[in-house]
Amino acid sequence: MSWQLAVPVLLVWVLVAARGVTGQTTATYHHVHLTSPVVSEAVKWYAQHMGCQPIAGRTDGCEAGPVRVMFSSGVARGTNQGTAVDSIGFSFPDLAAKMKEFRAVGSGGDGVRILTPIHEEPGLYKAAVLVADTLSTRIEVVEDPEYLGFHHITLKSADPDGALQWYQQAFGGQPSSLKGQKKGLLFGKVWLFVIKAEGPFASTAGRTLDHFGFSFPSLDAAAGDLKKKGISLQQEPRAVTNGPVARNAFVLSPDNVRIEVVQP
Repeated sequence: MSWQLAVPVLLVWVLVAARGVTGQTTATYHHVHLTSPVVSEAVKWYAQHMGCQPIAGRTDGCEAGPVRVMFSSGVARGTNQGTAVDSIGFSFPDLAAKMKEFRAVGSGGDGVRILTPIHEEPGLYKAAVLVADTLSTRIEVVEDPEYLGFHHITLKSADPDGALQWYQQAFGGQPSSLKGQKKGLLFGKVWLFVIKAEGPFASTAGRTLDHFGFSFPSLDAAAGDLKKKGISLQQEPRAVTNGPVARNAFVLSPDNVRIEVVQP
């Protein structure tokens, strides 16, 4: 990208960060939804290795701070390779100790496969990338004391700035930069990052990570606001019977990521 094109894009981002989206209620991260053949084992794995806590009255998920990690029973039709989902991230106060734990568990059964060993991300944090053997979900583990627990979701797009602007327009969030180095949207204390990758991207439906979700105080108001912005709903708001939320709807991002919009 030439500097003549880059300056307007940067200016748009700065203006959005300065004033937000007029009249919009910012959503909060609510959950990530994974597919597992044995839900109880998946919940156990995240409780043991990611520090997730039980959800009162539910056996199909656990909580990582403000974000729920939920599971649907079934066999995924594939990993998220080829989709716009790169990874989910968790932060620990001592990453070296955590990686020692993962190496001791090893690979196989309920173990992990370490894809990228612990290393320094200059100006950011220590990081590593691993895959849970039971779910084939890419997980980035980092050492960021300011944001412990569920840390981020990383997506992919051919136009990361444009993707971040779309998510900010749809769901709010605070345009920010982690330690002045990594641009993203901040929802409370959880980040949304987008890295550059060439598409097209396949749908996340039925994959190991099927979708992630945002919560609004009023789903009807949120749905109306999305439609005014030209964002169509895959599923209109409806009541959820015996579910973890009262009502839900679905949106599809420009890069084919399924997003659930919920009202607690």
